[in-house]
Amino acid sequence: MRVTAVHAHFLDNMKPTGRWIPSREAPSTDEEAFREAVLSVREPFFIVEKDGATAVARGGTAVIGKAEEKDRDGALPLLAHSPACTPESLGDQEFCRDHSIRYPYCGGSMAQGISSVELVEALCGGGMLAFYGAAGMPLDRVASAIDRLTKSLGPGRPFGFNLIHSPNEPRMELSCAELYLRRNIGLIEASAFMEITLPLVLYRLDGIHSLPSGGVKAPRRIMAKVSRVEVASKFFAPPPASLVAELLGQGRITEEQARMAERIPMAEDLTAEADSGGHTDNRPALSLVPTMMTLRDRMQKKYAYETKLRVGAAGGISTPASAAAAFSMGAAYIMTGSVNQACVESGTSEAVRAILAQTEQADVTMAPAADMFEMGVKVQVVKRGTMFPMRAAKLYSLFQSCEKLEDIPPGDRTMIEKNMLLGSFEDTWDLVCRYFTERDPEQIEMAERSPKHKMALLFRFYLGQASRWAISADPKRKFDYQIWCGPAMGSFNEWTKGTFLEDISNRKAVTVARNLLHGAAVITRLHNLRYQGVIIPELDPAPLTDSCLDNYLQ
Repeated sequence: MRVTAVHAHFLDNMKPTGRWIPSREAPSTDEEAFREAVLSVREPFFIVEKDGATAVARGGTAVIGKAEEKDRDGALPLLAHSPACTPESLGDQEFCRDHSIRYPYCGGSMAQGISSVELVEALCGGGMLAFYGAAGMPLDRVASAIDRLTKSLGPGRPFGFNLIHSPNEPRMELSCAELYLRRNIGLIEASAFMEITLPLVLYRLDGIHSLPSGGVKAPRRIMAKVSRVEVASKFFAPPPASLVAELLGQGRITEEQARMAERIPMAEDLTAEADSGGHTDNRPALSLVPTMMTLRDRMQKKYAYETKLRVGAAGGISTPASAAAAFSMGAAYIMTGSVNQACVESGTSEAVRAILAQTEQADVTMAPAADMFEMGVKVQVVKRGTMFPMRAAKLYSLFQSCEKLEDIPPGDRTMIEKNMLLGSFEDTWDLVCRYFTERDPEQIEMAERSPKHKMALLFRFYLGQASRWAISADPKRKFDYQIWCGPAMGSFNEWTKGTFLEDISNRKAVTVARNLLHGAAVITRLHNLRYQGVIIPELDPAPLTDSCLDNYLQ
């Protein structure tokens, strides 16, 4: 439904469904009247027959069913009607209530502070929920982010932080979880987990207590982001008994808290992550979301939780149509990522935002992940304008075929040192040792015992730095930029083409979010009319400026 072409027609065999009794405002046959009625999502409107033509009526009274003789003079045949459909009503309103937000919209965490404090402040200040991208960040930087958000948003604005699974650095995962507990962070987004870990259970059970009503209250909440049913089932289940027993043995929970753990799920809210940027299994949303909802219902029945399990949708959501599709499947909320990275508040560079603005759906590919390199896990990245995916794939191929650095063919070694590391293996290893001496000394000890692990750490150094080069816009490393991104970016660019949002300086996170939500509400209304026989030629609400949105959303 483009701004300049909004109208409706009826099939010739359409019959009235009732009568419309006018008030003060007369029906209009003008195309602009239909556009305004559809965009005014907080107001119902009607399509009536007037002098043999279809007209849009606002206000008045609709009587559904056979018309009665006592209808007032001036009543017109009612052909279709559209109830109000607000952005707030698209998802699960209990989700919004429980998290103290206005809209069923979340900004997902993007690692290394790409989901910046500015991005979190913007979205949370706009009545939404957002998570700071703590993955890959030093703990002192994470602590500083907690200080700032606590002060800037205040007690009335909810926000969350990311906890990413770190199988190669379990100490870091535990330290991050303990930081959140010390600083009283009440909500985390758990991402890239393949199983439930001790830090997750420690966080979830902290402060759990019984209520006077006999119920159980767990003040620490986890929103899990998963793409596999087997992982989702672990988050919808109670904390694993073995990990609960381990915490009990360590004296970190009481026996009563251990018993209460059996009555709560690890996560009440679970985001079904489809084809997204970063860690992803490239799952199709149309099959993933309904599957997760079936699992939700089964687990709710199995454990008879006192709280309600919910499923949100992420991955590929970057247009009103994709947002409307997620809500129509029953998503409690939607979560965005790639499009937020393209917004001015994100923690990445202007150079990256410029690349993202040119990205098309086919300009993304999978590449080895730095944090789970040895396991063969991949992340989705931009391939246009960078050689990172190809170079990263070469490193993983050599890791599979070689047992130690000395086994690497001389030609490949020269290529890696010259084009990727910009230095010798020996000089780069000194940098790796310096890094892990501060972060996790055990990694160096393992490398001394295992040449294969040493090779992995050396290769991971390149992979890990590649994302930082992009964030800092290092000009010497332009062809090594690792930019996490899904195909949603391409559809976003196509949707915004020719509009004010094509300019990257206008891409503000709240403006984008409100357009996605308002557009989804508009599309939902148009589909409602289509089901009643109205022919809608275009279903693509163009982006509106903030001032225009205010007219329809206030």
